[in-house]
Amino acid sequence: MGWSALFQLVNTVALLLWLVLILAPRRARLIGVLRVAGAGGLSLFYVALVATALTIGFGEPRGAAPDFSTIAGIRAIFASDGGVVTGWTHYLALDLFAGLWIAEDGDARRIGRVVQAPVLLLTFLAGPAGLFLHLLLTRGVGLGHRAEA
Repeated sequence: MGWSALFQLVNTVALLLWLVLILAPRRARLIGVLRVAGAGGLSLFYVALVATALTIGFGEPRGAAPDFSTIAGIRAIFASDGGVVTGWTHYLALDLFAGLWIAEDGDARRIGRVVQAPVLLLTFLAGPAGLFLHLLLTRGVGLGHRAEA
């Protein structure tokens, strides 16, 4: 399977997982499945991609240590299709994990699904922005508001 097909696969899986999180009745078992099979599965796929990069490479010299300390080093990581798919999978896994936390926290705070849905959609599209919005709505981040303990 080529990188384009893997990219399509990981995107499709992530989209389906997010649709279930946003639209399906939220029960503890469903959240557990989404956490382990969804975020955990994407994380495991990411680990496999990193192992591939470290053993056979993505087009760069095999065994070349990635440089995370410079812009040029990060650019080099994303210069190949394999690097892009790996990085994108990283984002998808962590954004889904954040979305699951937001959904559970929102449910615990009795925030309605109609209010949660746009926050979760923003988290899917731009993870940290959705997380920030949830924190702003629930904890008054930056507004001097104290949430109940």
